[in-house]
Amino acid sequence: MTNIRQPIVTVAGHVDHGKTSILDKIRGTSIQEGEAGGITQKISFTTLPQKNIEQRAGTTLEKFKIPVEIPGLLFIDTPGHAAFTNLRKRGGSLADIAVLVIDINDGIKPQTAEVLSILKANKTPFIIALNKLDNISGWKSSESLLSLESIENQATNVKQNFDEKFYTIIGALHSHGITAEMYSKIDDFTQNVAIVPCSAQTGEGISEILAMLTALSQKFLKDRIEVREQGKGVVLEVKKDKAMNFLECILYDGKLSSTDEIAIASIEEGAIQTKIRNIQEAQPLNKGYKTETKVEAATGLKVQITSKEEILPGMPFQVITKENTFEKISEEFTEEMEEEIQTDGHGIVVKADSLGSLEALLVLLRQNQIPVMKAGIGPITKKDIYMTNTLPEEDKVLLGFNVNLAEELEELEELKNIKVLTDPVVYKLIENLEKWKAEKIQEIERKKLEELPRICKLTTLDFVFRNSSPAVFGVIVNGGLLKNRERFINKDDTKIGQIKEIQHERNNVQEGKKGQELAISMPGVNFERQLTVGEPLYTNLSETEFRKFKEHKNLLSSEEKSILQEIAQIKRRENPTWGI
Repeated sequence: MTNIRQPIVTVAGHVDHGKTSILDKIRGTSIQEGEAGGITQKISFTTLPQKNIEQRAGTTLEKFKIPVEIPGLLFIDTPGHAAFTNLRKRGGSLADIAVLVIDINDGIKPQTAEVLSILKANKTPFIIALNKLDNISGWKSSESLLSLESIENQATNVKQNFDEKFYTIIGALHSHGITAEMYSKIDDFTQNVAIVPCSAQTGEGISEILAMLTALSQKFLKDRIEVREQGKGVVLEVKKDKAMNFLECILYDGKLSSTDEIAIASIEEGAIQTKIRNIQEAQPLNKGYKTETKVEAATGLKVQITSKEEILPGMPFQVITKENTFEKISEEFTEEMEEEIQTDGHGIVVKADSLGSLEALLVLLRQNQIPVMKAGIGPITKKDIYMTNTLPEEDKVLLGFNVNLAEELEELEELKNIKVLTDPVVYKLIENLEKWKAEKIQEIERKKLEELPRICKLTTLDFVFRNSSPAVFGVIVNGGLLKNRERFINKDDTKIGQIKEIQHERNNVQEGKKGQELAISMPGVNFERQLTVGEPLYTNLSETEFRKFKEHKNLLSSEEKSILQEIAQIKRRENPTWGI
């Protein structure tokens, strides 16, 4: 294999399933302990050169007779909440191959499912590191630290326990559309995802993970990891120091030198043109950075640039040359942004902290059939709030992934009419959105029902205060809600009249509830001629009103449904198809 670069490997998974611990074991360092709350705070690169792969994966490479042809592996440890979303380039993921870490005792968590969705959407090949074998009760590690040997040497009950957990996870993966199997049992790696059991604690399975990544990269990624001349990369993080921009980025193709000019994609104007001041390259096994004048893909870099313009994380960049002009690159980036940030022309407004995050959010919203009217990068602005305010009632929600509402906007009058949902975890954001949507739809339906007459059943009592002009008599509310202005019929569908006033214990009231005894007045009614004591009365509904209630019967109480049924029976004596 000639002129190939090291494959870019991203390690992803649920927040505490041990991604960083596995990387620590691979590189022989310990970053995890220094992290706030044990959660990865920043993206860090780890280059593992060829000789280190041979040292660390020697046992497995020999066992399966795998030669190492790649120059090394470039690992990226990503914050769990970002679901490695910044690691993207045109046509999919920046990662050539991924390691999805799953805790064998914990199974698939919402963030694991989220990562699976993004891996599938980007068509990224991946292996599964089934971590925390050492937490299985009675587990004994083998001297070779090969998980295959460890599994075979366990006591019968421990082996049984392992098998149970293993096949439960295989079943769960299957429900996510993933066919997976123990790596040693796979004949066709294009049809099955390889599972490597491991323990970041004891080091079991680490050799096998490295050997699998090497073998799969060499077998399936030859075209993808072939180096071309054109320098291309992706900005992962932007750091400012005294108005100077420092970019933490990955060069995934070609070369970059400190005398080059680069074009970085921009949402507003296609691209930003800038000179390079300084390049620092990440050293193997996380041993800091070293200033270089020229670097080759694939590698992790810190680049100091002259431009002071706003640069967003997740943005691609390219080296400007005579053939690859700034105009040409700018045009390509504009086209790419339009392609990546596709919206539906209706729906909600969404914002994210980077292009990759936004793209991942759009993928997951699409999978949940949630249309998007407008999508953007960066903090929530006044413009976003105004726009959300113009949308239909069921879309008045503004979604922020990893971005917040600026304090100065909190007093805006328009905020009262909309809902702002923000979260650094995509699946929580979508969960909260779906909950809000369901509540909003119910609220809208309830409002529609409030425009209809109130469903009510009354029984006349044996005290009549006044026989006519208007008739004033006692009633008890059997069910539903009694309101002023409602019209009533009797059990023969004869129109009786409209309520003018309601009194409870000699006080005028607007409504009467179930069980209450009330006095009501009805103009144009003669009690003796038209009514009898103990007679039931019902709200008079038109056919259209009845159908609307039927449409929204999920919002009615069982009592209201029952009264509605009685009203339908009264009406259908004359017209059998009434309300159907």
